[in-house]
Amino acid sequence: MPALDRDRSRRDTASFLVCLALSVAGLFLPPRTADGVAAAVRRTVLAPLVWLQQRAVEGRTSRTRFDAAEAQRDSAMLRLQALDQLAGENAALRLLQELGRRPEFRFVPAEILHQPHPTDGRSLLLSAGARQGVAPFQPVLAPEGLIGVVRTADEGQAVAMTWAHPEFRASAMTADGAVSGIVASTAPESPSLALLELRGVPFRDSVAIGTVVVTSGLGGVYPRGIPVGTVLAQVRVQEGWERVYLLRPAANPSSAVHVMVVTGTRASSVLPAFLPDTGATPPDSAEAR
Repeated sequence: MPALDRDRSRRDTASFLVCLALSVAGLFLPPRTADGVAAAVRRTVLAPLVWLQQRAVEGRTSRTRFDAAEAQRDSAMLRLQALDQLAGENAALRLLQELGRRPEFRFVPAEILHQPHPTDGRSLLLSAGARQGVAPFQPVLAPEGLIGVVRTADEGQAVAMTWAHPEFRASAMTADGAVSGIVASTAPESPSLALLELRGVPFRDSVAIGTVVVTSGLGGVYPRGIPVGTVLAQVRVQEGWERVYLLRPAANPSSAVHVMVVTGTRASSVLPAFLPDTGATPPDSAEAR
């Protein structure tokens, strides 16, 4: 064993000396000869190492290209999401603009900023205030229908109570004017799950599922004919006294961005302004009354 180790050590030493001698000789070779020798070494002895280096470079390049493509894909997805959001907002703005052109309304446009208090999910902070003509007890509308009513108004901002607020009440009727009642929120723990109820419907009357309910104009706060919701089902009956119906709200405060604060009306009923959206018919019988 010791003799074998000495033989290996001698071979290693000899190999080192040969490599050293070749390296020194290579330093003094003419450039053309040195290039030829280097090329021959790369094609023979160093060929596996050169192949590995090429694969490593290709791997790094492929990874870089993959990362770039992935970044472009993510950027495109973000832009697409932004475009979808902008498209929806633009559509809502166009509907609100068309609603504002109707001769039935005098209004102030406003933008929903955020909730006035972190714990108050049933009120909205509006970007228009007393300086623009906004005052308490003015209706707040979206293109689809009623959002709520202004509670307080400062110089440049106002706080609106949505229909999801427990204190919300509005005198309402069916679109044909045949049945009337009071609309109020079901007021669950989560405002996003709130629905509306049509209360005080006389027991002798009934309302079909799918009927559009609008404001009746009684009380002087909400103009007559603003869509409030659509009847989903009858939920309660007090024998001999009243029926209570569940309504799907016409407008969703959580998805609204721009609203219209109605400062006045030029018509006895604003229902014609919403007819393309609600499919309702003017309450001719109610006009006669």
